[in-house]
Amino acid sequence: MGPTGSGKSNFVNKLTRSKEDKAASGLKSHTQGIREFSVDTSKGRYVFVDTPGFDDTYRSDRDILRTIAEWLERKYRGNIKLSGIIYTHRITDNRMSGSVSKNLDLFGRLCGNKAAEHVLLVTTMWDRARDPNIAASRVAQLEGNFWKPLIEAGARHRKFENTTESAWDIVSDVVGGTEAEAVLLQEELVDAERKLNETTAGKALYTQFQRLLQEQKDAIKKLSEEAKTQQDPALARDLQETAGCKHYSSI
Repeated sequence: MGPTGSGKSNFVNKLTRSKEDKAASGLKSHTQGIREFSVDTSKGRYVFVDTPGFDDTYRSDRDILRTIAEWLERKYRGNIKLSGIIYTHRITDNRMSGSVSKNLDLFGRLCGNKAAEHVLLVTTMWDRARDPNIAASRVAQLEGNFWKPLIEAGARHRKFENTTESAWDIVSDVVGGTEAEAVLLQEELVDAERKLNETTAGKALYTQFQRLLQEQKDAIKKLSEEAKTQQDPALARDLQETAGCKHYSSI
C-alpha cells in the first residue's frame, strides 16, 4: 500500500520479475483496483497484492477505501490473514505533502496497532536521490515524526534498492515474524459487524471530507465578501448560493 506513484507496482514487478508497464511510470494513477500476483518458490507460494493509492487520479478516496475494505473483508471471512503489509514512500519527496500525509493517516487507522508489527515502511526511489545524506536525513525525520506512531506500535523501516534481490529481502523480513494478524478494519467489519462509515478508517475519511468542505466554504465566503466590496452583486449572489448548497456524503 502507499500513495499513488510511490513505487507499489514497481515493487511487485521486481518480485514477479515482470516488465514494468509503461503506464505505471506516468503521472496518472496506474493501479485502478486490487491486483493479486502468485509466485511459487522453493519455500512455498506467495501471493502479493497491489492496491490503489488514496489519491487516485480517477476515483475518490471513498471508492478506494470501499474497494480495499471489500477485499479485506472477503479474505478475512475466508479465514485468510495478511502475513505482512508493505507501505511505500518516495525518498525523493522533500516534504510531506497533504495527500501523502492523508494516505499515511488512513493506512495507520486501517491497520491498527495490533497489526503494526507486521508492517514494513519501505522507502523507494533511492536510485533517484541526488544526495544520500539528505535522503538519510529524511528517513530520520520520518521515523521521528510522521512514522513515529506506527514504529512505536511495532512497524519497521526498510530501504528498497530497486532490485529483485532487495524486494525479496524485504518480503522475507516482513513474513518472517510472528503469526499473521487481522488488520483493524477487518475486525471492525466482520467481528464487530460495523458498517464502513462506522470504522476507524471510515470516520477518519469522513472527517477529512468535512474539513475540506469547510475550507471550500470559507474560501467562497471570502470571495463573496471581496465581490461585495468591488460592487459586483451578481457575483456575490452566485457565490452565496454556492456556499449555501448542501453536500451529502456516505461511505
